[in-house]
Amino acid sequence: MPSELSTDVLIVGAGVAGLWLNARLRRLGYSTLLVESATLGGGQSIKSQGIIHGGAKYALHGALTGASEAIADMPRRWREALQGSGELDLSGVRLLSEAHYLWSPGTLAGNLTSFFASKAVRGRVDQVKGEQLPPALQDKAFKGKVYRLAELVVDVPSLIARLAALAGDSLLRGEQIQPWHDGAGRLLGLSVDGRPIAAQRVVLSAGAGTEALLAALGIEQPAMQRRPLHMILAKGDSLKPLYAHCLGGGPKPRLTVTTHPAANGQWVWYIGGDIAESEGVARSPEQQIATAKKELGQLLPWIDLSQVQWATLRVDRAEPAQSGLVRPDNAFLAEQQGLLVGWPTKLALAPDFADRVITSLQQAGIKPGNHAPLPDLPRPLPGTPAWEQLLP
Repeated sequence: MPSELSTDVLIVGAGVAGLWLNARLRRLGYSTLLVESATLGGGQSIKSQGIIHGGAKYALHGALTGASEAIADMPRRWREALQGSGELDLSGVRLLSEAHYLWSPGTLAGNLTSFFASKAVRGRVDQVKGEQLPPALQDKAFKGKVYRLAELVVDVPSLIARLAALAGDSLLRGEQIQPWHDGAGRLLGLSVDGRPIAAQRVVLSAGAGTEALLAALGIEQPAMQRRPLHMILAKGDSLKPLYAHCLGGGPKPRLTVTTHPAANGQWVWYIGGDIAESEGVARSPEQQIATAKKELGQLLPWIDLSQVQWATLRVDRAEPAQSGLVRPDNAFLAEQQGLLVGWPTKLALAPDFADRVITSLQQAGIKPGNHAPLPDLPRPLPGTPAWEQLLP
């Protein structure tokens, strides 16, 4: 039987939220172990578009929402970290775009007047023209309007690699994860592949995997929901960088396009937005690709799509259950029997999730302890981006 280990905080789930939390705790002097049953960031994180939202897309209908208020400070915190001067040193992480853009293919809808006046975007939106336009929109046939948002787009694979480096020796690959209780039924920690690991607190940040972990622990709350997406991927020499929400007639972006570097040097467009939601989820992959081709053909007719490769990707966004499957406004954390259970709900909110865990530890009086050095442990490998699997 493997020897027993002990740590201050045992985290399960090495997506960006778990990795960010792990790095924050280690910087504060806590001993940590971060357990992952598959690959680093291989669940929702690697399927993210990498946008560090500041709330703009949640105010498109012209009113400031709870979501736009909660997320408004995230670009600043991420930017400081990427510069090496923030709560984490993420210098070296590849920044795909210094800004995300809001793109109106025609006349601006009337409700955008109040959108531009809202607190979510005030002072952080500028119209761009000519050479300032994203490369994919720099064509004489383009007749729309484009606004630069103070939001970033990060390369998620390089982010995961940097957070893994900050983890040092604290990463552990473990497939069989079970509760470890004392004789009175109190949670002492977890057993990982037969190795007992004692911890002052256990944090579940495993995304969709949290549901099964809660079931194994015999805990029914907090309940989890899945909000599905049917994303589109396009890869080809004719595609140029584009990081933008394309406005439609409703409160959600018609399309949200981000651009990612493939291993062969081509660009990959990763497309979400309204096209990937309810109606898109109901479409077959062939129907979804046909819909995307039609949309892009109408919006960007100057781009040759004839030699582009296409694929779709189904993504389940795991979140705390909400009435009517609505999207939660903030990162979520709940405490159950000495167990901290949470979901960041969005990539951009990983710092908020870490804040909530750290506040909980401080309120419980949990301080860094003295623990024996960790032995060499099996480490999980980084996840592979979807475009490298689906569009080789």
